[in-house]
Amino acid sequence: MATHTQDPGAPGPSYLTFWRERHLCTLTTPRPDGSPHVVPVGVTYDPEARLARVITDRSSRKVAHVLAAGPEGARVAVCQVAGRRWATLEGRAFVRSERERVAEAERRYAERYERTPAPKPSRVVIEIELTRAMGNA
Repeated sequence: MATHTQDPGAPGPSYLTFWRERHLCTLTTPRPDGSPHVVPVGVTYDPEARLARVITDRSSRKVAHVLAAGPEGARVAVCQVAGRRWATLEGRAFVRSERERVAEAERRYAERYERTPAPKPSRVVIEIELTRAMGNA
């Protein structure tokens, strides 16, 4: 099976279908020493906006890692795997706390994962401005 790289704003139909299916994903963020921090997360993919979104608590390590990267954002990757199919999205991550951005991320999460996240005042969204899409989906 070949690995395919594609424009994250114009994915192929099978790639987009795979990202609409319900799968647990991973988020890889850089620790201050440069080593990778990999955690399981729910991710939504919005090719039109060229964004991937992860909802989380503002006190999480992943948020701390993104914030530590500074105003240029952290270089991160999200990935999902199902058997021999896999898909990775890469880009620059930023922590957003604006209510409308968090609400949009929650809406998309509820749509993909078929469950509404419980209300949480400390919730933020990690928005990943996508630069690359790879995979075999």
